[in-house]
Amino acid sequence: MKSVQDQLAAVLAVAVPVPALDVVLTDAAGCILAADIVVTEDIPSRPLATCDGYAVRSQDLVGASPENPVVLPVTHDVWSAADEPFRLAPRQSVLVSSGVPMPVGADALVPVWATDRGAAKVRVVTEAAPGAYVRQVGSDVRAGTVALRHGTRLDARQLAFAASLGYARIRVHPAPRVVILPVGDELVQPGSTRPGVFDANGPSLRTAVQDAGAIAIQVAPVTDDQSRLREMIEDQLVRADLLITTGGLSEGSHDTLKDVLAPLGTVRFDHVAMVPGRNQGIGTLHAGIGESTDNPGDTIPVFSLPGHPVAAQISYEVFVRPALRAMAGYTDIYRPSVAAHAAVGWRSPAGVRQFVPAVLVGSPDGGYHVTPVGDPTRLEDLSVAGLAEANALAVVPEGESEVRFGDRVHCLVLEG
Repeated sequence: MKSVQDQLAAVLAVAVPVPALDVVLTDAAGCILAADIVVTEDIPSRPLATCDGYAVRSQDLVGASPENPVVLPVTHDVWSAADEPFRLAPRQSVLVSSGVPMPVGADALVPVWATDRGAAKVRVVTEAAPGAYVRQVGSDVRAGTVALRHGTRLDARQLAFAASLGYARIRVHPAPRVVILPVGDELVQPGSTRPGVFDANGPSLRTAVQDAGAIAIQVAPVTDDQSRLREMIEDQLVRADLLITTGGLSEGSHDTLKDVLAPLGTVRFDHVAMVPGRNQGIGTLHAGIGESTDNPGDTIPVFSLPGHPVAAQISYEVFVRPALRAMAGYTDIYRPSVAAHAAVGWRSPAGVRQFVPAVLVGSPDGGYHVTPVGDPTRLEDLSVAGLAEANALAVVPEGESEVRFGDRVHCLVLEG
């Protein structure tokens, strides 16, 4: 039987990052930066007015006061940043708008509210310190500085920064495209009037994949019929960076997934020492099978998960989510975890790692307590209803067969 750690290592080995692409800035939202963004020039590159006012030479206002105002001619009204910078002559002023370059020779700005707002000449009743109300060259960031490092997830703030530096395109790891394919003759889509079992894996994994930062493509449940199942898989590979199947891993004569996947690539099916989720499949499929693709020599990872919705979701959290994050270029690929005290005791199967849906409460300062949802000793009690209440997975190692009240239990945090 394969250990959980060995299975995770095998999963991560095939989860290579999606090749980086140069994309327009607006298409980079939510992606991981693949190359450093370096500042090419000082920002701002010229001194800028921080508010509406009059650009002056500070030395021209020495001694200005309400009793001894200084009156300066207003030679220009500069309101556009596109205008060439004007040169300020001694004992003159230039009316400038917020954000525009300061005239050459001006070293200070007098806000309009500190003047009589004159158009031809302005009356100033206060001195101006050098640099007052002026954003100096390089005050935001200096040329040569690494503005954003590779591995950064790009949201509105980072994209605004890149745009302010003049970048129209940046290099990112695009979000992986993940096809989710539930397998089983018994499955029907939610809302269907046809007799059968409603497919819970498609909707749940679609949401989970999107939460991990990938693009989810949910396919309707497909039959166990070999020819139809193979055709469906071949059709989906042309638009997938990763294929996830659920179900079809049992040993029954009607479970055909193993036979269908075998000739399409290199896929291994193992019993993993975990509860739930014993049956797992992992491998790669040839991208060039069936319809032609842009890269017929490429391979597509495939992860085959159990059909039981709880086992499928737990398998996703343990194996697939870290793989997806790695493919998307993330460096932090794992869920956060905490140690919590068991609120109740339970027995755990020997020789396997047990993942128990549980409710985790507490805080870093006060400590955490964890309570299983349902009876962990009864695998038949594992239900989608119980999983819906859980916000964590309590993890019992392979070498332990019992959790006692108050024991410290490692917990995988599913929320927050």
